[in-house]
Amino acid sequence: MGPIVVIAASAGGLTPIKQIVAALPAFCSASVFIVWHTGSYPSIVPEILSMTSHLPVGHGEDGELIEAGRVYVAPPDKHMYLDHGVIRLDHGAKVHFTRPAADPLFVSAAEAYGERVVGIVLSGYGVDGADGLATVKALGGLAFVQKPQEAEQPSMPWAALMADHPDASLPVAEIAARVAALTQG
Repeated sequence: MGPIVVIAASAGGLTPIKQIVAALPAFCSASVFIVWHTGSYPSIVPEILSMTSHLPVGHGEDGELIEAGRVYVAPPDKHMYLDHGVIRLDHGAKVHFTRPAADPLFVSAAEAYGERVVGIVLSGYGVDGADGLATVKALGGLAFVQKPQEAEQPSMPWAALMADHPDASLPVAEIAARVAALTQG
């Protein structure tokens, strides 16, 4: 199994997510996990991302085995966790006032996969993803943050920058290029 890429986004984050997913190579060695703050509302994020992705995209399912070359989106109103080759979902308490939240995904990925994790925090309100990205970095993974000046809503990128020292704060086009290079099959 290749890298584990975890992405957090909220308001203003759909376009950056699309840009990163579209850049993933057809022979991608990574498994990609996305939390976008949809709350309990129905989500068509997998369908939107499928329009430009070279990879299969779908909502993660509880107990689903993790496969390389796939993109998993947290389903509405469920936290998504990674547990050594398996996706876990739950309807636990909201984290940073949201469910799904990125911090549970990022922390579980870092604890299970350590230096193989690439964490990315994109545009959004609030602080979700900041603590999780710090955990990714502390356990040997790579940490990227969208340049706050470029983000439609810079709160999440600023929080991630303040929580720890990520490897880079970059425009999304550069994050997409780096992730594509890291995940080439």
